[in-house]
Amino acid sequence: MNLERFNLLNDEQAFEALKPCVHIPSWIESIVLQRPFGSAEELYQAAALQARIWQWSEILEALAQHPRIGEKKAAMTLSEREQQFSQKEQAQLGVDQDIQQALFQGNLAYEHKFSHIFLIRAAGRSGTEMLTELNRRLENSAEQEQQEVKQQLSEIALIRLKQEIQ
Repeated sequence: MNLERFNLLNDEQAFEALKPCVHIPSWIESIVLQRPFGSAEELYQAAALQARIWQWSEILEALAQHPRIGEKKAAMTLSEREQQFSQKEQAQLGVDQDIQQALFQGNLAYEHKFSHIFLIRAAGRSGTEMLTELNRRLENSAEQEQQEVKQQLSEIALIRLKQEIQ
């Protein structure tokens, strides 16, 4: 959708348009209330600024909307648009069975350590790169990992926003 159309949506429609980007209601509401935007870049900057103040509790809720790396389904049901985003983002993962198995084992170890799914911006990364990052991040402290998750979720949300509204 183009920016002009987004600016003209009613609040409920605009909220629904942003929901596939990230399930953080405060982020969506802030963007909706800041409309109209004069340019797409202004929209993206506002979204990036709002992402900086996400609380960990909001991020945890949003994580439930993401499938594990290497899996097709999230714990929660995804909208058709969210499924499209996820499939496109994980397209470079490939079908290498060794990498799939290593990601599965790594996901289990990660969830055991941090009590939430491993989240990474998959767009533009190969399965090998994601596995390397997973193994590196398993060495993080809980505080370090929360910062990494926040950064990754922000990157995912902004990529999706740029694809959704131009």
